[in-house]
Amino acid sequence: MQKFNYKQEIRRYTFMVVACILYAFSFQCFLVPSDIVAGGVSGLSIIVTHFVNIGNGVIMLIVNVPMILFSLKSLGLKFTINCLITSVVLSFVIELFGFLPPIMQDDRLMNAVFGGVVQGIALGLFCKYKVSSGGTELMGRFLHNIFKGVSIPVFTAICDSIIVITGAIVMNDVSNLFYALIVIFISSRLSDMILVGINQSKLCYIISDNADRIGEFLIENSPRGITKIEGTGMYTKTERGILMTVVKANQVQELKDYVMVLDPKAFVIVSSTYEVLGNGFKNIDKDDEEKIKKSLETKINKKNN
Repeated sequence: MQKFNYKQEIRRYTFMVVACILYAFSFQCFLVPSDIVAGGVSGLSIIVTHFVNIGNGVIMLIVNVPMILFSLKSLGLKFTINCLITSVVLSFVIELFGFLPPIMQDDRLMNAVFGGVVQGIALGLFCKYKVSSGGTELMGRFLHNIFKGVSIPVFTAICDSIIVITGAIVMNDVSNLFYALIVIFISSRLSDMILVGINQSKLCYIISDNADRIGEFLIENSPRGITKIEGTGMYTKTERGILMTVVKANQVQELKDYVMVLDPKAFVIVSSTYEVLGNGFKNIDKDDEEKIKKSLETKINKKNN
């Protein structure tokens, strides 16, 4: 039986509260004052408040709780409980922050930008610490259980699109589509940065007739490992060595300089990687490693039985 990690759970719920505060701040101070409906249950609550005099937090709780309970089977008990707690805390903080004044009421563009930034940080923390406040992603899961042929991301995108378009119709403001796209784009980029980190590494492929010489030099002068792959040029039908390595972004120019000196005709491909796990980069969290091992063992045992 897996031992309960108190420190991990305290850290998880601490950052969950921080994320809820940031999300509520973004929502009440930037999006609500400008009537920006950017999808999700929060966007749906802005639409509903135009017809009924109920707080946004209350509406979000009314919508989220049934979806979370309906998703119990697919989410599992522990994650469902985490979702319920997060949803209640977020709704409470949104109601609590209702008194906050708008920061830039007359500038919808800046509200969309800053709203997207703060919301993106909050969403990144939700994902990083594996908590969820519900929303259209859970709605997508629920619909996927009914219509298996359509994936969860597709259903989520459809639900968000419907909410954004409905918001533009209800507000009688087509420009809401533009501001909603700004919020969605910025928040998704920021949440990705929070999830995988800011410092992107670079994946480099070096194709050369002198692959062995380059590889030996790089091993002696580079802190990163090198892997050689045997390849054949389809046009020339000649054997060529392909070197593969991953370096930090600030090491790319030095690597290219080395290669160009050793073989000016070498073909170098550099691409961005969002996450690299292993020696010299990012280590897998020990707690996560144990969970993954136990999960794999469980799946293997089920398959064998």
